[in-house]
Amino acid sequence: MNSRHFVNEPENVTREALEGLQLLYPATITCHRDPAYVVRAGQSRPKVALVSGGGAGHEPLHAQFVGVGMLDAAVPGAIFSSPTARQVRAAVEAVETGYGALLIVKNYTGDMLNFSIAAELLTGSVATEIVVVDDDLATDGSTVDGPGRRGTAAVVAVEKICGAAAERGWSLADIADLGRRVVASSATLGVALRAGTPPGHTRPSFDLAPDEIEFGVGIHGERGRGTRPAAPVRVLIDELVEQLVSGGRVGPGDDVIAIVNGLGATHDLELAIAARELVRALGERGIGYARMLAGSFVTSFDMHGLSITLVRATDEIVDLWNDPVSTPALTW
Repeated sequence: MNSRHFVNEPENVTREALEGLQLLYPATITCHRDPAYVVRAGQSRPKVALVSGGGAGHEPLHAQFVGVGMLDAAVPGAIFSSPTARQVRAAVEAVETGYGALLIVKNYTGDMLNFSIAAELLTGSVATEIVVVDDDLATDGSTVDGPGRRGTAAVVAVEKICGAAAERGWSLADIADLGRRVVASSATLGVALRAGTPPGHTRPSFDLAPDEIEFGVGIHGERGRGTRPAAPVRVLIDELVEQLVSGGRVGPGDDVIAIVNGLGATHDLELAIAARELVRALGERGIGYARMLAGSFVTSFDMHGLSITLVRATDEIVDLWNDPVSTPALTW
């Protein structure tokens, strides 16, 4: 097999990675094989259960956000492929404690379909609510027949903030309302220097010349709004912020929770410089930052790129964000 990745057979990547995660974090998560899903290790205390998932290739999303203060269960599919409704249903039944389950779903056709089918299958036995994350401005204004805005890195904020509310004992309806308010206050836009190459493929999902970038990329290797000449990061961050502000979900006078997200092959030094430029660009537009997070949280396998997520930060949102969290990928 010709592979540029440290894998065995491409079709076994998800299963073998879950087995590795179980070995790495035995005190935090428990991985189930058939059907595949990840839950918190130990007994969950009675509360609303939070369940999310999606295709593999976006790690640490979602499996490594299972733990106290975030998810109760995560459901992985194959690389860039939705988990099945059977997986989602089994995960919900494994963690639900009588207070219902919140399903957090990124806005992609397969995820929407299979999480919705799982919710229907659970009707009469488990109360469910679905929060759809649709933060990606690159797909704003999609056709009526299309899925609309894609779900990207704002899902981290939704899982963290709703996870805190669940730990506090909020009701299912109140947490679902909170999640939808976070989504409505969030916007994301990304840029890439190089597309990712998933296992089993020999070429990246799209080609760029050394002096080109792709603006508005998606997390499944989708091309963006256009190919542009490369530029210093200060210029790219200015354009990302300008379009995020123009999107209308955040604006002058707001404070934000800002997430600088690496898309898989972006070094921490690059993300730190991007964070520095982001603070400058926000300040020049009269926007403050209440909290900032930088790292690789929602990746596109080995794409060399980054995305910026801005979440309008009310006092309630910041208070919930500050609550303790303990997961393999996010802890404070």
